Amino acid sequence: MNDSPASTPQAQGDAPGPDAAPGAASPPGAGASSNRVSGIALFVALVATAVAAWQWHDERNRSEAVRQELAKRLADADIQAKDGRLIAEQARAATVEAQVKLGVLENRLGESQSQQIALEALYQELSRNRDEWAYAEIDQSLQVANQQLQLAGNVKAALIALQNVDTRLQRMERPQFRVLRKAINRDIERLKALPHVDIVGISVRLDSLATSVDALPLATEVRPPPPPPGAEADKARGPWLRFWREVWSDVKQLARVQRMDKPDPPLLAPAQSYFLRENLRLRLAGARLALLARDETNYKADVRAAREWIVRYFDGRDRQVAQAISTLGALHAAAISIEVPDISGTLDALRLLRIANERSSR
Repeated sequence: MNDSPASTPQAQGDAPGPDAAPGAASPPGAGASSNRVSGIALFVALVATAVAAWQWHDERNRSEAVRQELAKRLADADIQAKDGRLIAEQARAATVEAQVKLGVLENRLGESQSQQIALEALYQELSRNRDEWAYAEIDQSLQVANQQLQLAGNVKAALIALQNVDTRLQRMERPQFRVLRKAINRDIERLKALPHVDIVGISVRLDSLATSVDALPLATEVRPPPPPPGAEADKARGPWLRFWREVWSDVKQLARVQRMDKPDPPLLAPAQSYFLRENLRLRLAGARLALLARDETNYKADVRAAREWIVRYFDGRDRQVAQAISTLGALHAAAISIEVPDISGTLDALRLLRIANERSSR
């Protein structure tokens, strides 16, 4: 399009007119105009060539960048494809393992269900016998309480057994046990109202007396008289003062004041003294056995005999002898047997409840 206007004047200038003569010369302005148009055309052609070259170079660079980006993305896609295949393999292996575990869990679930069914059947069987077991345990506890009362007279042990039975019945919360609990609570109140007998304390005191028998002095044992109060001081003062004190001591022994209303203690040989102490220990041991058996008659007889022997054969002026006599007197006055209540009514109430439970279960 740019070449058309330039070529038209040139054509017009170069073409001879109809009126011109052949061989006539061109005007001078027409040649300059033709050179200027050719320069412009050449410049435009160079610019167009430069633009085309720049566009070609730019397109080439873009194509190279696109090619590199495409190669990079293809490499990344290849890596991702490999990772995907690896993940797929791992997922496949995990799926297989999960299926195996699922099969194992299904088997265990089946076993658990079977065990649960068996346990439910066993629980139903146990629940049917639970009342009977409870009756058997309560009956055994009541029998123990009755034996402790009637055979050993142990009120404390019987009270503990009855309280344990009442606690168990309270936890069970059965209305049919109401009558039985009333009977047990009545027996508990009757046992609490009984006087307390310190069996353990009395037994310990008897053991202490039996241990101290060897230390008790006999009434016939001769003891050396204690030295006069100023004997040590006389040694320091001189022989004359000590001589007169010894003379005075001999003079005082010429006359002796003695009570005649008390008979002289019997003389005992060393062998008899040994057997006396051993018999005294046997008496105290017999009193302890009678205490544990709640045999008040034999207990008091043994304690009384032991006290009489100590009063007769041992030195009552000694502090240990006097303390032993006082202790035996207190033990003889203590009551060890009490009238225990009868809990057979509670046992009868339990038997009636068991009979009613057996009838209802049928």
